[in-house]
Amino acid sequence: MNEIVRIKNGYFYYENNLALENINLEIKEKEKLILLGNNGSGKSTLLRIMAGLYFFKRGEYYFENQLVKKRKIGREFRKKVGILFQNPDAMIFNPTVYDEIAFSLKEFGFDNVNDRVVEIAKEFGIEKLLNKSPIALSGGEKQKVMLASVMVYKPKLLLLDEPTAAMDPRTTGWFIDFIYELDITTVIATHDLAVAYELSDRAVVISEEHKIVYDGEMEELMGDLDILLKANLIHKHKHRHKRFIHSHYHLHF
Repeated sequence: MNEIVRIKNGYFYYENNLALENINLEIKEKEKLILLGNNGSGKSTLLRIMAGLYFFKRGEYYFENQLVKKRKIGREFRKKVGILFQNPDAMIFNPTVYDEIAFSLKEFGFDNVNDRVVEIAKEFGIEKLLNKSPIALSGGEKQKVMLASVMVYKPKLLLLDEPTAAMDPRTTGWFIDFIYELDITTVIATHDLAVAYELSDRAVVISEEHKIVYDGEMEELMGDLDILLKANLIHKHKHRHKRFIHSHYHLHF
C-alpha cells in the first residue's frame, strides 16, 4: 500500500510548553491506526496537525507525498481529511441535523446534496433526527451526527479524537462495527485500551513526556506492562476482599 501520511522530526509547543517531541510516523493508505496516550500526552494535538489545523514548530508533515504548509492548504486538502473532535458540541453550529450534514457538501461544491444527506442519515440510523436541533440530542447521537457530517464527503483520511467518550454502550458497539468495516485510512486517538484492542492491529503510544514510545502490534503492546505503565494507560492499586488485601493492574477506561 502507498503511504498517505509521513511525519519527520515533529516538534510542537504551546507557548513555551512542549506538547510533542521528535515525532516520526508513517501511515499507509487504508490502514487503521490507534493513537494511545493519557490525557495531556499530545495525541489530540497530533490529530489537529494531521488535519491541518495546527502546524509543527519544527519538523515536516507530508500528506500524499506533499509537504503540508500553512499558506498552501486549500479546499482539496480539506475534502480529503476529516476530523471528529472529542466534544461534539465544539463542532455544532447549524440549526438542524440536516443542515449540519449538508454544510460541508455545500462548502465543497457537491451536487445532489439532499440525496447525499438522506443516504448517509439512513446508513447511520439517524434519519428521524434530520429536522431536530443537534443541540437537543444525547451525547451519543451528537457524535453520530458529527461523524455523518464528516463521512458524507468521503474523506481519504479520517481522524477521530476519543470518539467513544460521549457514547453509550449501544452506540459504542455500533461505532466499533462501523470502523471495523470502514475502507479508508483511519487514526483513532484514545486512552481506552479495550476499545483500541477492538479497532486495530497497530498501536502508536505517546508517553506523558510527549514522545512516541511504542509503534507496533496491539497484541504485543497488551503484554508489555512497562510501556503501558510508562504511558499511564494502566494503574495498580490495592483491593480488599473479605479478610485479605491484594494488588493487581487495571486498564484505564
